[in-house]
Amino acid sequence: MFFSQAGARPRMWEASPSEHKKWVEVFKACDEENKGCLSRENFKVAVVMLFGYKPSKIEADAVMSSVDPNTSGILLKEFLDIVRKKKEAQLYWNEIRHIFTAFDRHYRGYLTLEDFKKAFKQVAPKLSERIILEVFRACGHCYYPKALESGLNIMLLI
Repeated sequence: MFFSQAGARPRMWEASPSEHKKWVEVFKACDEENKGCLSRENFKVAVVMLFGYKPSKIEADAVMSSVDPNTSGILLKEFLDIVRKKKEAQLYWNEIRHIFTAFDRHYRGYLTLEDFKKAFKQVAPKLSERIILEVFRACGHCYYPKALESGLNIMLLI
């Protein structure tokens, strides 16, 4: 099976000591004024350094709105928690994309009902064709990996 025992949701993931050290080093490098916290702009630079993209205004707003108003930015502990969650989400999405790619045997970028049936016969062989059809319809005919994720989550509820 592709997912953790708990199901299709990302599990708590722990960084290796070297990865944790890298995150702390990035935090320190971006904390230009040595205040022990990152400003909005410094947070964006840290995300670029760790994940290779500049966070959108919406993402930066969401992070900054969760910061303790008594501090002047994101503290190291908060930063490490944010990075861990981002890494978990990244690993989870990579897992979904990998599963989708495995089932998209014709490299079309979407799954047909036949592809979907074959996929779920592999991961849930005792599931009735009626339920597979209902899940396929419920997840928008599975034209992209996010829809497959929806289908897998629905399967956990059945």
